Amino acid sequence: MTINPKLSVITIVYNNIADIERTMLSVLNQTYSNIEYIVIDGASNDGTTDIITKYKNRLAQFISEQDQGIYDAMNKGLTLATGDYVLFMNSGDEIYSPETVTDIFASAPSGDIYYGETEMYDENWKSLGQRRHRAPEHFDWHSFKFGMNVSHQAIYIKRSLTEPYDLTYKYSSDIDWIIKAAKKSSNIVNTHLYVAKYLVGGMSKQKHLASLKERFKILSHYYGFIPNVLNHIFIALNLAQYFLRHRRTND
Repeated sequence: MTINPKLSVITIVYNNIADIERTMLSVLNQTYSNIEYIVIDGASNDGTTDIITKYKNRLAQFISEQDQGIYDAMNKGLTLATGDYVLFMNSGDEIYSPETVTDIFASAPSGDIYYGETEMYDENWKSLGQRRHRAPEHFDWHSFKFGMNVSHQAIYIKRSLTEPYDLTYKYSSDIDWIIKAAKKSSNIVNTHLYVAKYLVGGMSKQKHLASLKERFKILSHYYGFIPNVLNHIFIALNLAQYFLRHRRTND
């Protein structure tokens, strides 16, 4: 059992001068001491790299170079990571509070995966409340049947269980990546904590239809085509109900 496991936090960014510092400070201000912080920039030209450079002496690794998309950049970060666990906290999102990482590892010893709830924020950093998909009480590789109910920013995975992201997927490879890790996990811990703040409107929102098609393909691969069609009817009904009540989707 690792008493004070090392956490590799990886931030991917490209031309996001508005949000990068907020994201970085949410990591750098953690009370937990054993964090390795890796920032992968896609050769930004808007001043983002100037902000990152301000904190360079507090980073384990900083790369700024062109990449082949978000998952290629994530794979670069994963290759550099040396921690017991890995967390992706992309530019615009935040670790929930300065005590979050400390609280996560204090919640249970030696989890294969730790997960929690996500709070959604709009472009003005105004809270939209809890995600429509709440974290399940018990999470395993079947849990994404009715939607991605644990967000990428809210899941801490033992690095030895991870594989590189599949670059054949452009928008939803994170779903495939989490399912693969969950299939290998025997001890998955629900922290019952809010662990992440998520800025709505990322790549999967901008390319929404393509993202949905990709997600359908991934879920059909793991759960079967017919069950996935039936599950998506259930997802659509839930989404319609939620939208009628709240006038937003909070995905």
